Amino acid sequence: DMKTRPAGIGTVNADWMGSLPSKLSAMPLKHLAVPGSHDSFTYWVDVHAPVGPDQKPFVKYLATVFRVIAKKVMVKWSMTQNLTFKEQLEAGIRYFDLRVSSKPGEPGNEIYFIHGLFGHKVRDGLLEINSFLSRHRKEVVFLDFNHHYAMDAEHHVYLINMLQEVFGSRLCHNCAVEAITLDYLWDKKYQVIVFYHHLSAQEISAMWPGNKIPAPWANTTEPHKLIQFLETTLKERREQGSFHVSQAILTPRVNTVAKGLVWGLRSYLVERNLPTIMSWVEAQRPGVDGVNIITSDFVELTDFASIVIRLNNLLLPEQGHKPR
Repeated sequence: DMKTRPAGIGTVNADWMGSLPSKLSAMPLKHLAVPGSHDSFTYWVDVHAPVGPDQKPFVKYLATVFRVIAKKVMVKWSMTQNLTFKEQLEAGIRYFDLRVSSKPGEPGNEIYFIHGLFGHKVRDGLLEINSFLSRHRKEVVFLDFNHHYAMDAEHHVYLINMLQEVFGSRLCHNCAVEAITLDYLWDKKYQVIVFYHHLSAQEISAMWPGNKIPAPWANTTEPHKLIQFLETTLKERREQGSFHVSQAILTPRVNTVAKGLVWGLRSYLVERNLPTIMSWVEAQRPGVDGVNIITSDFVELTDFASIVIRLNNLLLPEQGHKPR
């Protein structure tokens, strides 16, 4: 159904990392600008998904009440979830914010995404990413497994084994973040950096700890507060010596959600504020004190990704002035 596709989505950025000038592929990857996707609100869609343990009872109640409406409204709310991993990768997205869950009551240890591409088995998503990587040998992805719901020890073992099985020698082993350049990754044929925010992965060198990729979250509906927060957290970045995620996203409050159901959240919260957010993104520069991974919601993906990717030109010496 072409109507759900953002205009101009395509393969324009499918090989952007491989096409970077050698000055940039020799730089620490933590100094480059990398577009990421963050698909919010999707746990509203699936009535069987465990609501995150962080949700207030009122939200759980709303989730039940709005079950049917939410399914219809979700279509208005979200564009990004219509894009498969392959389409996001072709558009240039290289960082994925992943939340996974077992299905309580289901036999076996199967794990599903509950954020973004709802209800897909994790294995299917990983196979799709792997098949893209086998066709685009110089592209590298960050997979950030930062929330695990309804998972016990066996589920973690199952998921960690699955990651090692699917990606095999493409998995980059945990080492000093400074040492990771595209040249280094290409040399080792590494294409996947997995961050696994759970103690069960701490002994496994192919799984990176969550503290190597802080993603501070502003949790606000107000664009000026968001931007203030992004600026402050970027200033603190240098001491961390890690990758860094700037989440250029606004988070609806419960009362915002109620209004959003009437207005359609996209037009209510996002379209009004997107220009502010995008002009912040366009004004950034990568590098030592600059941005690294930037995620955003509901953006017509190719544009967002292209804007972030183009920031890397600012690191080239001949770019004395910013082309308009």
